[in-house]
Amino acid sequence: MFNGPWLRELARLPWGIVLVIVALGSFGIVILYSAAGGSLSPWALKQAVRFVILLIVMLMLAMVRPETWMRLAWPIYGVVLLGLIGVELLGQVGGGSQRWLDIGIIRLQPSEFMKLAIVLVLARYYQSLPRGFETQLNALLPALALIAFPAALVMLQPDLGTALSITFGGVVVMFLAGVRLWLFIGAGVATAAAMPLVWTMMHEYQRKRVLIFLDPSTDPRGAGYHITQSKIAIGSGGINGKGFLNGTQSHLDYLPELHTDFIFATMAEEWGLIGGLFIILGFAIILAWGIRVALNGKNQFERLLAFGLTATLFFYLAINMMMVMGLAPVVGIPLPLISYGGSAMMTVLILLGIIMGIDRQNTRPPA
Repeated sequence: MFNGPWLRELARLPWGIVLVIVALGSFGIVILYSAAGGSLSPWALKQAVRFVILLIVMLMLAMVRPETWMRLAWPIYGVVLLGLIGVELLGQVGGGSQRWLDIGIIRLQPSEFMKLAIVLVLARYYQSLPRGFETQLNALLPALALIAFPAALVMLQPDLGTALSITFGGVVVMFLAGVRLWLFIGAGVATAAAMPLVWTMMHEYQRKRVLIFLDPSTDPRGAGYHITQSKIAIGSGGINGKGFLNGTQSHLDYLPELHTDFIFATMAEEWGLIGGLFIILGFAIILAWGIRVALNGKNQFERLLAFGLTATLFFYLAINMMMVMGLAPVVGIPLPLISYGGSAMMTVLILLGIIMGIDRQNTRPPA
């Protein structure tokens, strides 16, 4: 049975944010039900079961103190890094990429967990670093190595979207820790100069995605098909949408990956601008809460961890929505809490559970 202290700790959780998360996750299940033509299988029922289980996991993780995460940062990073190495040696191929480890009872995608581990380990690294040393070369190189090694392993799978997400989260933590802006500008210039080399290292399908992003009309029935049909679905929804179960682009199989990467287009066709604003507003509330938690952090580790995780969630949202609207290349990043899939949902709910733990700790009344 719950005792008094346990109930008091539960009461400190941000239940308003939990309600927003439940609303978004439930809306995702409704969209998946419609995408399957009004059927619970093959997506909606599995997603609902996963969501309930992972929601409980999120609440359990919210009871973990931030000090525990700081203590476990290096071991977690090491285990996930070993998982990435294991993918290269033993991983299963799916969708043309080698991303999963099959451990019998479950298939894991270690690259998803690295999005969290990189923020966790860099927050721990800068917490232990003396103030004023952030920009020194002997402090920069270890941080850059912590980011570059897993990002390179993920690129080998190949998974450009996840590699970018890992890099983005790590760079945000470095910037917020105090690394000077001119170093990032210099790194950007160096990256731009290296683009011809990067282009030669990219797989053919990745090059095609970039070219199609620049001009989808060059191959409307081939590689440009995804973006073209996505734009048609979003535009045809208008303000109010065509109505629940009345989507044509999705139900007539014109829209590819309608339950994963392009689920926002599936939703927009039936729910229109109103449905899109509901998702955007819900995530805006969560992101604003994450920033507030970071600003109220009691130490460098808590602030960097909350900011870094919030930035990672923002990256998910921004890239997916830009992707389905033709504003970014198709890189295979799902829409959090909405797209079908277990690994991405697990990552996002663990992320939110960690931020909730920081929030709960900081709302504790002074002794």
